[in-house]
Amino acid sequence: MEHSWIAIVVLAAALQTARNAGQKHLSASLSTLSTTWVRFGFGLPFAAVYVAILWKVSSPSILVFDENFLPLCFLASLCQLAGTALLIVLFRLRNFAIGSTYVRSEAIIAAFVGVLFFEEILDFAGWIAVTISVSGVILISIAKIELGAEKIARVLSDPSAGIGLLCGLSFGVGSFFIRQASLSFENPNFLLTAAITLLTLLVIQTFSLGLCILIWKRSDFWEIVHMWRPSLFVGITSVLGSIGWFTAMTIQLVAYVKALAQIEFIFALLVSWFIFGERSSKFELLGIVLVAAGILVLVLFAR
Repeated sequence: MEHSWIAIVVLAAALQTARNAGQKHLSASLSTLSTTWVRFGFGLPFAAVYVAILWKVSSPSILVFDENFLPLCFLASLCQLAGTALLIVLFRLRNFAIGSTYVRSEAIIAAFVGVLFFEEILDFAGWIAVTISVSGVILISIAKIELGAEKIARVLSDPSAGIGLLCGLSFGVGSFFIRQASLSFENPNFLLTAAITLLTLLVIQTFSLGLCILIWKRSDFWEIVHMWRPSLFVGITSVLGSIGWFTAMTIQLVAYVKALAQIEFIFALLVSWFIFGERSSKFELLGIVLVAAGILVLVLFAR
């Protein structure tokens, strides 16, 4: 069980890549709000079934909701909503693989936020792993750019860079709220506490965002119904991936989960190659090697 979080994160990263690809497809026909809502609305029923099954199997004698649980869930929901919306906007500005690159800034963000605000201290190998992986991310980000002061300035002022960093910040900070909410139960059944946390977030996100669509984009609901098949795909892959993320972040430090999640880059490039027909340069491939090396250091040496 000690290393079970590793397998969980790898599976969650693969599912998240599939979900992102599905959302990119939907974003061509739906607004940012509606494409974001699909992830939560279509995933909610499956999350409810998952919680019901775990509850029946484990038959918990008592689960007391800590007074901080709901506030933490609301904060996490807000961060995830913002992050998902920014991610969809980002995909409209850059190609699939590069869009995923900027978002991975959350790994280094999570490391610093954890140390500064949540007392999650990484060991030396952990910092090395995160640094190597993020170096790979940066290399991938600048791979298609000719070096030079003017070019670099243009990249730094590119809207996709700022949006990507904000997206990574939203997801990174939200992950700590998720972990704190799940741990607030002080119950050893981490599968159930993570599942209840996920279900609570999905309820908040589905109804709050649904209300916004009802007010500003009511006609989108008909388009969502028309595109129910790809929407169902996004909902299922999203909730399965979220089950993995929530469970992993309950049993392991957020910074380590985020660092290992960099493996999504490999999955994203595969999707970029085989589904969207996009090609990557040698520098991007070198960046992927660095990401993989960072993950290897994390898994073998970080504690």
